[in-house]
Amino acid sequence: MLADIHQDQIILRAGSKPDEANLTVILLHGRGATAESMLSIANALALPGVHFLLPQAAFNRWYPNTAFGPLKANEPDLTSALNRISTLIDELNDQGFATRQIAIGGFSQGACLASEYVARNAKRYAGLFAFSGALIGPPDMERDYPGTFDQMPIFIGGSNVDPWVRHDLMEDAAALFTNMGAKVDFRTYPDMAHTINQDEIDAVKSMFGKSLSELD
Repeated sequence: MLADIHQDQIILRAGSKPDEANLTVILLHGRGATAESMLSIANALALPGVHFLLPQAAFNRWYPNTAFGPLKANEPDLTSALNRISTLIDELNDQGFATRQIAIGGFSQGACLASEYVARNAKRYAGLFAFSGALIGPPDMERDYPGTFDQMPIFIGGSNVDPWVRHDLMEDAAALFTNMGAKVDFRTYPDMAHTINQDEIDAVKSMFGKSLSELD
């Protein structure tokens, strides 16, 4: 298997045109899904001045095994997925988007990938949002990420009975990001299925609106 399987996959775009945008959002799909399947989420989150990049994962998944097992079991795919985000951010920086003009998020496996990337690369992004996601790696893994977030907004939302992402792992991610200096909005939705609800959409859309106002 190729070591960098995600680099040459397609990218879909949505929202405002890049040259009319002050904020770009990297939106990551879940396991078994596609970039196209995230277009409805991008449209629901859309605001004037927000451009969306929806990258496609090879084989419709960012890594092959559970997010919460040994890291080695998901290599080299996990490193390729993290590198894909780095490449997109570098390209956005080259196009004139500062890091504070870039938000990263996703659903399920994409939310886990977004969370892990941001934790490993702590900077003052426009924000992170994780719909039913947590940090990647075994629950008892020691985590010592360098850097701080300078009150960067982070939204984490999910169910207390999610069969794929345990609620306590979402809690752990929220606590770690808080300790790293982020302003975390963690919301639990009792008995919700593994999905995204309107309250989550509204919360993240509000995050984008605040980021845009701070950029004016």
